[in-house]
Order: sequence, then C-alpha cells, then structure tokens
Amino acid sequence: MAVFSNPAFEAFFAQPGEELTLAQVLIRRAKKRFEMRHVGDRDRTAKSLRELHLADLRALARVTAWGAFRPLKSAPNLQSGWRFRGKNETELEVALNHFYPGAVADWSAARQPRPPVTHYREFTNRQSGMYRITAALDDTQAAAVARACCHKSLCLKRRLWTVPGQPPDTAQEKSMIPCLEPCAVLLELARKAARIEQEKRIDLKLSPSESRSLIEALDTALAHPGRDLREAEFDDPRNPRRLRLLREKLAPSPDQNNVKRKADRPDSN
Repeated sequence: MAVFSNPAFEAFFAQPGEELTLAQVLIRRAKKRFEMRHVGDRDRTAKSLRELHLADLRALARVTAWGAFRPLKSAPNLQSGWRFRGKNETELEVALNHFYPGAVADWSAARQPRPPVTHYREFTNRQSGMYRITAALDDTQAAAVARACCHKSLCLKRRLWTVPGQPPDTAQEKSMIPCLEPCAVLLELARKAARIEQEKRIDLKLSPSESRSLIEALDTALAHPGRDLREAEFDDPRNPRRLRLLREKLAPSPDQNNVKRKADRPDSN
C-alpha cells in the first residue's frame, strides 16, 4: 500500500466499494491496482478501449473528442473510448489531478463542519474594475445566471455557493465534486448579463404558442451546440450559456418566484 501524506486523497481512497465515480471518470479497484475509464464506457470490453499511459491523460483531458479546447475541466465533454491501468494510489492521485484539478481537495474541504464556501453576494461585492458590475444584478437576475451557467449540461460540479433564495445543487444532480465559489466563467457571464440588462429594451409581444416555439428552438440549439463555439465567448449570441440565460427569461425555473420573494425581504442579504 502506498504511503500518503495528503489527507484528502487518503479519505477519498478510503471510501468503501470496488468502484468510485468522479464526474465522468469511473475508477475500478482491484487490490493495489486500479483501472480508470469514462463512465459511458462502463460496459465496454477492455479490448474495445484505447490503452493509455499516465503521461497521456493530461492531453486527453485538454480537448474534446472533436479537438476543441476544454477551459472548464468539469464540463461534461470528456472524451470516451479509453482505458488507463494504474499500479498504485499515487498514480491514481496524479491521474485524477489531470482530469479534475483540485477536485479531491475541494471534496475534502466540503466535508468539514463549516465548508469554506464563498456565496455570490460575498464574492461579487469584493470585485473591482470591469467585474464590479456583477454586484448590480438583483437576486432574481443573479439566480438566473447561476442556473444558466451551472446547468448540469454545462458543468458537473455541485454548486454549494448560493444566491439568496437559490438553493445549492445536490450530488445526485451533478457529481461529488463541489464548487465552493463562483468561477471565472460564471463571473464573465454575470458581467455580460449585467451589460445586457443595460441595453435598450425591445417591446416584443408574443402569443403563448409563439413563445413555446421560441423555447423549443432554444432547446434544440442547446441540445446541438456548434462545435466552433468557445465556451466562455459570451459576445457570441450563440453561446450555450447565453442561450440558456435567455431561456430562463422565457421560462423561469419553478423556484424563480421563491427567489423573488426572498429578494424582496429586508433581511434577504
């Protein structure tokens, strides 16, 4: 058994069972050795998968199957069709850090009695420069940004930070990897959302059936995003997070009214 000096990884490896799942990575243990593969390849035979070495994993996690750069390693677009066999837990630690940097450390931190979570208001109130505007979003707008940016189709991290009235994610919805504070992608989307709110309004009157058609069109675009789209390029109107933010305005989540009610309370902050 390898000797560890990292308490977070020690606790992670100590979890019971022969299998562990971390977002899109399936880990199978057999005594001191282990195998890693994409969760979508759970039932595939070993011979049908490409055999990788430890040195190959960083490059694998860097791009999608179609060669696009992955700026957000927690995005659900990890390549499939591979298999890695490690000799010990030390190699497992290195491999997991290639796939999900810092994930095990954050998982360990989230298990503390008082997890080090920085919520939206606390996070944006300390921003300066071009990101100071993110604090101007009200709770309803900020909650819509969180839902659009952190949707499970775009990020597998379990959001623990909140906007007043917007509950955190559950592990069942996402994965066991926690998100302890808003990320750079969220901050950039919030900045874009605040700028959009400053634009001159267009009085667009739609019938219910027209609204449904528009929502269906958005859902189709979200289900089949263009492969040329850059994940955090929010000036592109086709960006999936921008489309999901627009969808939030047309068809708010069921807890949207709850967010607004809490925002209206004097003690909501």
